[in-house]
Amino acid sequence: MMDKLRRFQQSLLGEEEDHEDEFLVESSGYSSLSPLQRLYAFAICLVAGLAFMLLSLIVFARPIKFAVMFSFGNLLAIGSTAFLIGPIQQTRMMLDPVRIYATFVYIITVILALFCALLIHSKVLTLIAMFIEICALIWYSLSYVPFARRMVSELLISCCDTDLS
Repeated sequence: MMDKLRRFQQSLLGEEEDHEDEFLVESSGYSSLSPLQRLYAFAICLVAGLAFMLLSLIVFARPIKFAVMFSFGNLLAIGSTAFLIGPIQQTRMMLDPVRIYATFVYIITVILALFCALLIHSKVLTLIAMFIEICALIWYSLSYVPFARRMVSELLISCCDTDLS
């Protein structure tokens, strides 16, 4: 039974005999979880986060519930990568000079959205904070794709350009 489980793990990770995936091995010294367990934890957190974000659309008419579910789903989805690369490496990547501002705006808007939803109970402020949170999440995500932010910026500038000359 253990041999079948090991072969399944190796096939899932694309491993040869006793050769572990380099990406997952880098942070294995910092975690007591095996590479397969970290992969499962990543998948579970990511799926749970996406499920919360999708389920939040059901309660979109109730901005307070929407904000809580959507923000929690976002945090789960982004936090899921900590299982793959480790929390220290993820924090370093989030605080990289390329994405520090996007990270800061994203974290602030998540806090602001939850503050507006849970403490102020303002639907309008919650929706505004949620819109900014979504924009910050997109901008943050684009920072991981080479030249993506530049392309999106140039696209938006060209779409919004009203120069008639």
